[in-house]
Amino acid sequence: MLPHASDPSDKTTLRGCGAFMAFWYARVAGTLATQMLMVALGWQMYLLTGSAWDLGLVGLCQFAPALLLVPITGHVLDRQHRGRVLALCLLTQAFTALALALAAHGEWASRGGLLLLSVLIGAAKAFQMPAQQSIAPRLVPPALLPRALAFGAAGIQAATISGPALGGFLYVQGAAAVYGVCAVLFGLATAVLLLRVHYAHVPPAKEPVSFATVFAGVDFIRSRPVLLGAVSLDLFAVLLGGATALLPIFAKDVLHTGPWGLGLLRAAPAAGALVTSLVLARWPVERRAGRMMFASVAVYGAATVVFGVSRVFEMSWLALAISGAADMVSVVIRQSLVQLETPDAMRGRVSAVNSVFIGASNQLGEFESGATAAILGPVGSVVLGGVGTLVIAACWMRLFPTLARRGALRPDCPT
Repeated sequence: MLPHASDPSDKTTLRGCGAFMAFWYARVAGTLATQMLMVALGWQMYLLTGSAWDLGLVGLCQFAPALLLVPITGHVLDRQHRGRVLALCLLTQAFTALALALAAHGEWASRGGLLLLSVLIGAAKAFQMPAQQSIAPRLVPPALLPRALAFGAAGIQAATISGPALGGFLYVQGAAAVYGVCAVLFGLATAVLLLRVHYAHVPPAKEPVSFATVFAGVDFIRSRPVLLGAVSLDLFAVLLGGATALLPIFAKDVLHTGPWGLGLLRAAPAAGALVTSLVLARWPVERRAGRMMFASVAVYGAATVVFGVSRVFEMSWLALAISGAADMVSVVIRQSLVQLETPDAMRGRVSAVNSVFIGASNQLGEFESGATAAILGPVGSVVLGGVGTLVIAACWMRLFPTLARRGALRPDCPT
């Protein structure tokens, strides 16, 4: 719960950090639009092709730009005003949503067109995700950062709950209606960022662009076992255990619902994550952060297995909600570690690398799910992924013992 602040300029509470709150509202609006857009895009693609492979390709097309652009994104973010970069990303997605709306309204949407626009969305997200991660430490004092990240996650999860459900219900009016609302929300988020999110941006001293400077984020993470273990654990756990890309198949062919059911299923992980993030915003992780992270990944894998074998809508929804709750614990701990352990001059490049890991676990995970489902079927794909997540959690505890022993979420605090 957000602490009370009688003085709006009081920087000891989140409400006193006006730029952060404006950033929070803009990010919530952008996330709401993104979730609605992805529901409509996935359902429209499945109606056009009926192919699990094509659902996976949507995720791959969004991930590929992030991987290809990672040497550029971090370099840009460490030299430019991150709020303006983020605004440009959201504006790009506003125009993309508008193009999708026109294509749906004119009935000339095609498989190739949807994949091409997915690449454009992925290119915008390649800058958006690290910008969102690296801007927060500039807007709040270090002591408030873990609470700010948890509160930010609460807003994101609230949007992730309402976005898919709203997108699913709006889809009854046609895909164009969903995409049109998305364009408006992206536009509003852009305006808020440009008008309200300000901080003192001091460009760093210019240095020659070289292989070492461009890939400094990779070297930074690789040299710190706690960070490497945290981001790679999330990568492989969600890469294997994610079932988001297959939700249209489960909604239509396994659980026998329509777009409304798909919207509710996509909202379920966020519902669980929202509850968890609110708890963490009120009671931040104070000790045994490493063990809590590994335990949450194991719960995530087990819940994924339950979802895969369920044939009852309510049980499937609950399993997804539990997986979202568990994943949120891991997300808050990982993001706190990354931001607290990284100097500001490096945050853009480190966040860019972290975003590639996140994108790989999400978008590339969608491709993996689609490809595996084309061979094993959707149920086999999800169950195998959940079991794989449990194996990864067990292996990573042995490979990264310093992460397992990590205590409080403070810099240089191993126990």
